[in-house]
Amino acid sequence: MISHTQIAELIRAALPEAKVQVEDPNHDGQHFSAIVVADQFEGLSMIKQHKLIYGAIQEHLDTGEIHALQLKTYSLSQWQKIQVQVL
Repeated sequence: MISHTQIAELIRAALPEAKVQVEDPNHDGQHFSAIVVADQFEGLSMIKQHKLIYGAIQEHLDTGEIHALQLKTYSLSQWQKIQVQVL
């Protein structure tokens, strides 16, 4: 079984400058959600952003350790705009 902290570490290993928050909202150790903010996402489509993350965790998806990962991805500039709108 993989933990939400291990998933965050895998994502950070693939995207070293990323800010990563992973949750296990169902507390079942298989269904996770993540917010990832990374400069590397600048100019990439959402699909390409998600592919970068899924590439980092693919082994655990293949083995069934991770059944689902809901993703919200943002470039740093997108994240800053969202934070301003919240205020």
